[in-house]
Amino acid sequence: MSDDDILFLLPDDEPGEAMQAAPWPVMVVDDDPAVHEGTRFALSGYGLDGAGLELISAYSAAEARTLLSARRGMAVILLDVVMETDDAGLRLVDFVRRELKDDTVRIILRTGQPGQAPERRVIVDYDINDYKAKTELTADKLFTSLTAALRAYQQLKRLQETRRGLEIIIDAAPMLLDYKSMQRLAEGVLTQVSSLLNVACEGILVLREQSGPQDAVSVLAGSGCYQHLAGDGQRPLDDDVREIVARAFTERRHTFGDRWSTLYVHTASGSEIVALLKADRSLSETDRALIGLFTSRLSVAFDNVILYEQLQRANIRLEQRVVERTGELMRANRRLAMQRSDLRRANQLKTEILGTVAHDLKNPLAVILGRTEMLGDMIEVRPPPAEAMHAQIGHIRETARRLTGMIETLIADAMNDALDITVRHEPVDFAGLAREVSQANAPLAETKGQTLRSAIPAGLTLHGDAERLREAMDNLISNAIKYSPTGAEIVVTVTRDGDETVYAVRDHGPGLSPEDIGRLFGRFQRLSAKPTAGEGSTGLGLSIVRRIAELHGGRATAETHGDAPGSTFAIRLPSGVGEVS
Repeated sequence: MSDDDILFLLPDDEPGEAMQAAPWPVMVVDDDPAVHEGTRFALSGYGLDGAGLELISAYSAAEARTLLSARRGMAVILLDVVMETDDAGLRLVDFVRRELKDDTVRIILRTGQPGQAPERRVIVDYDINDYKAKTELTADKLFTSLTAALRAYQQLKRLQETRRGLEIIIDAAPMLLDYKSMQRLAEGVLTQVSSLLNVACEGILVLREQSGPQDAVSVLAGSGCYQHLAGDGQRPLDDDVREIVARAFTERRHTFGDRWSTLYVHTASGSEIVALLKADRSLSETDRALIGLFTSRLSVAFDNVILYEQLQRANIRLEQRVVERTGELMRANRRLAMQRSDLRRANQLKTEILGTVAHDLKNPLAVILGRTEMLGDMIEVRPPPAEAMHAQIGHIRETARRLTGMIETLIADAMNDALDITVRHEPVDFAGLAREVSQANAPLAETKGQTLRSAIPAGLTLHGDAERLREAMDNLISNAIKYSPTGAEIVVTVTRDGDETVYAVRDHGPGLSPEDIGRLFGRFQRLSAKPTAGEGSTGLGLSIVRRIAELHGGRATAETHGDAPGSTFAIRLPSGVGEVS
């Protein structure tokens, strides 16, 4: 061995203290054992960023190939050129770069025979990072070269990790942006953070909305031991977790600890999100940089989901509104169709009434007019023919009675066909109104020798339409008078029956047959009994009574009394319509 092969190493003054961090893996490849011993001695106290060295020795290029194939992730290789062959070291460089595809390991070529490996040609032809002659490598020079190589390795590793993280983010971004549920997006964030950092972590993702109370938060997603908290707004957070989350919302920034890390995201819509992570190791600077890059884009993803959910809710509300409006339009169309039908029927009724007036009423009026002219002529005769004049007056009275009946029928038909009848709701002295109707019908009962008796309380006030109620009462009393025999008693009562106020008229007519009960309150339905004095009947009175009762929220009823003669017709109004005073 020549003198040039001897490596002179001068030790530093004081070796450093042992570091707790993982050591830097450095391989020494040289066929001279003395070089290995000298290198270990010179670097025995070496430390960088809290980590020492792990020196790995290989005494030939072949041995180095075996070791490098078995153990990847070497930081620096201190490599001799001339070993088992003159270019064994250079061939090893080519093996590391081409076959192992390791671009991050820093290779420092050390040679004791520079002429055999010219520096310029080697630097150009091979991917090495430093070229040193063994004669110039003192301990200080070795320290400097090794430190520079380790710094370069450290930066390359960070760039490599950053690149790996960016690739994961790029792969994950479409998936995150495709999520249509806030909870699914939150689960994806926790999953991607764990994958991004390549750590086993568990945690929760908490949302605080702008519109809610400051202390109201909801857990969108959870992993590990916190998975049970997801979507459960009623379950309280543990005290330590709640405190960390509250601090994160207050500080509004990322925080990194030995075990706990919190990520803060503020969305453009005003919502705030905190991800609380519990990792199995401390996060490096590279991890934190990746987290910052990742979370800077999360606000857009969450805003997209928030806007999507708002759009979905708006669409649902719009669809409901469309359904409601469609229903309203359909009901309005039905009402218009009914009104159109009513108008058509009303117009037809008007035509019929005018035709009747023009034809049917013309003849009786002509008869009355002719009879009155005859009476005028008879008055001029001396002496007046009394018997003939009485006969003419009888004819006029009978014709006028027939004409009055025709007019009443026409009025009843027109009134019953007016389907848009409305009622007013105003205070009505119901008891006083009942007394007035009884008094008005008393003379009619007296002409038939009947007795009209009333049992009405002193005061009873309801809310309703006085004229419509008067009409219903009048119809019931007039029917009782019409169908009761001469000398019968008719009783009118106003009472309270539970929750109902009852206006009832008891007659002593022939009663109701089973056929009458089935069609009692229908339109144009005449009962089997006949008026006792030959009065006319349109068959509309009871249907009008029922309609008025229904417009007041009540009902019309009728009942017989077994073997006793007569029936009782009543209007029953709910107690909510009024109250007894």
